[in-house]
Amino acid sequence: MTEDLLTRQDCHFGWLDLTGPTVAELQAVAAQYDLPDSLVIDCLEPTHLPKFEATHGLNFVILRVFSVPDNPQADTIQELSTKIAIFYTPDYLITVHRRPHPVLNELKSVARTPGGECNSPVEVAIHLVRYALNSYVQPALVLTRQLDAYEAEIFLKREVPDALQGLYFLKRKASAARQLLLLTRDILTMLRRQSLRAAAGHELNEADAILLQDTQDLLVKVETLYQQLDNGATNLVNLYLSLASQRTNETMRVLTVFSAFFLPLTFIAGVYGMNFQYMPELTWQLGYPGAIGAMLLISVGIYWWFKRKGWI
Repeated sequence: MTEDLLTRQDCHFGWLDLTGPTVAELQAVAAQYDLPDSLVIDCLEPTHLPKFEATHGLNFVILRVFSVPDNPQADTIQELSTKIAIFYTPDYLITVHRRPHPVLNELKSVARTPGGECNSPVEVAIHLVRYALNSYVQPALVLTRQLDAYEAEIFLKREVPDALQGLYFLKRKASAARQLLLLTRDILTMLRRQSLRAAAGHELNEADAILLQDTQDLLVKVETLYQQLDNGATNLVNLYLSLASQRTNETMRVLTVFSAFFLPLTFIAGVYGMNFQYMPELTWQLGYPGAIGAMLLISVGIYWWFKRKGWI
């Protein structure tokens, strides 16, 4: 669907929005606005990472907006995010996306307001970057609660829970988000430089300066959330493996203790179970109680030695 969100009559720049366009529709718009083929190809690629590119006065931005997948095991960038492509010059703005984003209509209303926060395409682009960054906050809080639940489950349960797979997917999601945020940081840096160049010769107006600073602060906040998630998931995976190894060692110790008790007893029983005709103990009347007594004495000795070592 192609929609004119703003026209030159509404504002001093035009805004064309394309939702789920076909290749033919996008190529028609590209021909109308003389968009480079390389940028159109990037726009059509569903898995393209965030980027900023400027060429011959045309600026091109790709943003990835975080979206909660239906599949809890989703861990790829395409499954975890959706793309918004932005073409803009001082005269027009073109946004291309597959899914509807209500924020676009909100920004359209703001841009129509004289003296508002969206008086230029670059300001709209900054607002869209802010919208993309905000989309990462709620998923990060959800993942944080999941991480806390895994931590409590690992520490408080007597048996090691089967949490390794869940931690793996959580870490994958956090790592994918960190990668997208790192590339989004580059976009914000380029937008800041562009705003400063546009304001050359006079001071950057206060509203734009505040918007850029707030967006920068939001980026730092979101990056910190996902860095903590990534580090926390890594630490829990290592702890989980250590606890599993410790429980295995405890099981092996118990089995070793039982083996230490029964090995000498089995040896004695094996010796006196041999059917040789000439064995001096076969005719000894106290042989049986003597063998039983020796077994009991050996068992008591082994128990005392293990107790002294603190193994039992």
